[in-house]
Amino acid sequence: MDALTFITCGSVDDGKSTLIGRLLVDSKAVLQDHLAGVQRGGETDLALLTDGLCAEREQGITIDVAYRYFSTESRKFIIGDAPGHEQYTRNMVTAASNADAAVVLVDATKLDWANPALQLLPQTRRHSLLCRLLRVPSIVFAVNKLDAVADAAVAFQHIDDALRTYASEAGIPVQAIVPISALKGWNVVDLGHQNPGWCHYQGPTLLAILEQLPTTRQDTAAPVALPVQWVEKPASTLAAGASVPPPAEAFAPSGGPAQPTPDSHGTQQGRRIFWGRVGAGTMQPGTEVQVFPGGQKAVVTQVLDHARALKAVPAGRSAGVVLDREVDVSRGDWMVAAPAASINPYPCTQELSATIAWMDQDPLIAGRVYWALHGHRWVKAKVRRVLHRLDIHTLAEQPADQLGANDIGHVELMLQQPIPALPYAESRSMGAIILVDTASHTTSAAVLVNR
Repeated sequence: MDALTFITCGSVDDGKSTLIGRLLVDSKAVLQDHLAGVQRGGETDLALLTDGLCAEREQGITIDVAYRYFSTESRKFIIGDAPGHEQYTRNMVTAASNADAAVVLVDATKLDWANPALQLLPQTRRHSLLCRLLRVPSIVFAVNKLDAVADAAVAFQHIDDALRTYASEAGIPVQAIVPISALKGWNVVDLGHQNPGWCHYQGPTLLAILEQLPTTRQDTAAPVALPVQWVEKPASTLAAGASVPPPAEAFAPSGGPAQPTPDSHGTQQGRRIFWGRVGAGTMQPGTEVQVFPGGQKAVVTQVLDHARALKAVPAGRSAGVVLDREVDVSRGDWMVAAPAASINPYPCTQELSATIAWMDQDPLIAGRVYWALHGHRWVKAKVRRVLHRLDIHTLAEQPADQLGANDIGHVELMLQQPIPALPYAESRSMGAIILVDTASHTTSAAVLVNR
């Protein structure tokens, strides 16, 4: 199975860093000298395995996203430890945008667990909602610190009911809800409390669930689209000392003619190579593409993968593209499938309706202008109108004329130049934009295109 990238998120002090430390220790992914370095007062502080910044260790909080790697006999994992404080929500959004799964922790000791109608914490609601908006395929709720409550079974039952009710109202796809104790290690890697029926839970451990989760499906069936990140000129190719690939005849389609003979570096003599990560579809020779914003059309003659081998490259992987003729292509341009007949797979537009996660301390108000980054292209964007703000407690859309820090809402944007965008629900790469303040250059918002 492919490596699974997942994040831990939730409210502050819910035990996210401790959970990751427990996964690393119990899966034997920590060296003895590293483990000895996180001893505090004779006890192992598992959170220090991920909280490496001085400020994080002094305050006992997570500030920036920390990535750790481990593997079991059946799978490899990449973990992102996301912060829980509201002011660091932007870091959590960054981690979730590239995740295959999210483990949302819920601290049982912070809730009125004896109340069947208990209310979840705001950050639990906000983070799980953001994961759903960012199209994280699998969301797992882990109810933590059940070893510290008087009646773990009752607490888990009430919290489980509250989570399922909220997930149903918010349209959040829940893969599983599992009771754990990250500090004790119950139901994380091994069964809880040496009792398979702990908390009346009969399901698998958290690690067993993670081992079976699917990775994010790339948009390989969509028309091809590639944001150009780097243009490699023939002179720079020679200087790079690239390895010599097999002859072109080895890559000829079955029953078809061989590709044009490449030079000693795998490309046609004098041709530039346009590099980028394929955003949608599969980039392969013979595809007619249109360069945006120039509008020129050309045919792809060769495609190189990350190792400079001549082969078709699917979405999610880096590719180098050689065209049949010289066209003006620069960093920030898009190569998209050319329109066929009356069908244009990527119509360009300057007006967008979008869901926005606002992360700046200064409020978002209509009329302000920001830099918008789509792929690798920068354009100016003006906020035409703030439509409404989403109440994370009731999930009601409230009328609003501005958005404050960590608010989620819907806005209308007017771009200085058109871009080939798609709704985020159809394509992660074509429907994602970030807004950057023109004066401070801080990332102000994550934008998910609706139409």
